[in-house]
Amino acid sequence: MKRKICIITGTRADWGLLSPIAKALNENSDAELQIIATNMHLLEQYGYTARQIEDDGFHIDKKVAVNPKSDTIEMMATILTGTAEALRELKPDLVVILGDRFEMMSAATACTILRVPVAHIAGGTISEGAIDDSIRHCISKMSHIHLTETEESRQRVIQLGENPENVHNVGAIGVWSITQRENANVEDVCARVGLPVGENTLAVTFHPSTLDNKPAKEQFSNLLKALDEHHECNIVFTYPNNDPYGEGIIELIDNYVRTHTHRAVAHASLGQKLYFNLLEHCGAVVGNSSSGIVEAPSFGIPTLNIGMRQNGRTAATSVYNCGVSKEEISSGLTKILSKSFRQTARQCRNPYQNPDTLQLILNALLHTPLEGITQKHFFDIA
Repeated sequence: MKRKICIITGTRADWGLLSPIAKALNENSDAELQIIATNMHLLEQYGYTARQIEDDGFHIDKKVAVNPKSDTIEMMATILTGTAEALRELKPDLVVILGDRFEMMSAATACTILRVPVAHIAGGTISEGAIDDSIRHCISKMSHIHLTETEESRQRVIQLGENPENVHNVGAIGVWSITQRENANVEDVCARVGLPVGENTLAVTFHPSTLDNKPAKEQFSNLLKALDEHHECNIVFTYPNNDPYGEGIIELIDNYVRTHTHRAVAHASLGQKLYFNLLEHCGAVVGNSSSGIVEAPSFGIPTLNIGMRQNGRTAATSVYNCGVSKEEISSGLTKILSKSFRQTARQCRNPYQNPDTLQLILNALLHTPLEGITQKHFFDIA
């Protein structure tokens, strides 16, 4: 009998990581793939990226929409209710959840109440500057199969009391995807991005740091002022997620692009393929997104990681951390764009890389026994 495996996705970022898993499940005779799309996928202001899922050739079984004017807690309640209704109808054998966002917390809660087993990707990671850190650990406690990105993360999940037999270090699926990509033509990338792309092009993504007392708009304004001191650089902005205070950052991005049309563009979403193509040809990643730490090192380019959002996350030597003042960010830009640091980035090893990531994930999803798995026992470390 086929195992019904339901992937729940809420953003362009997690779908980019989940899509190769979805493709492999779709092609496997032992699996029946289901997809639930929610949150940002269904919001026009963020590109209505549900279309991307369908353009990739997948059928979305259920769409759980949110009111874009709702606050985070209201969205969580809507997603909890809508996901529960979808699960009751789809009756999956196993749900796959990635990461640490609030919509995944709602999805995991619905699964817990309905006693649906959960496979959680990227648990055990640390990012102390955002509420995502607590959400991630909560999702781990509501999950039954754990697919971590590093051995450090695997040990943390076990430390949370999870059965080591169901905690697997598989590496990062985004890094695996990089190794499978086709090389991009730089002229095509320039045309699609809307700017010349080269070693002085910066890919900039900045999310609100939800546990930081310094306002997100103030931090991002400092970043923009620092970018003005590096007028030799072209800038490709991608919008933040719909976390609290994200709209203020979007407003600043749009205003900046309007006054710097010769060197800056903004995209609500690039999609994984174009984003990776951009990283293949640009000079550096700037901001506080996990992609700058997890995926960017595989391209041999530097990352300037700003502020506290990613504090504690395992990082390669190509990642340079700085504070949030204009002076610290500007100095950081000078550092990562230097000849010596570029050389360091070209030679670094990515700690998230595992050549067998996809196969390890599939093995866990398809072959882990599910009977009785929702009756968990706390594993005490001796």
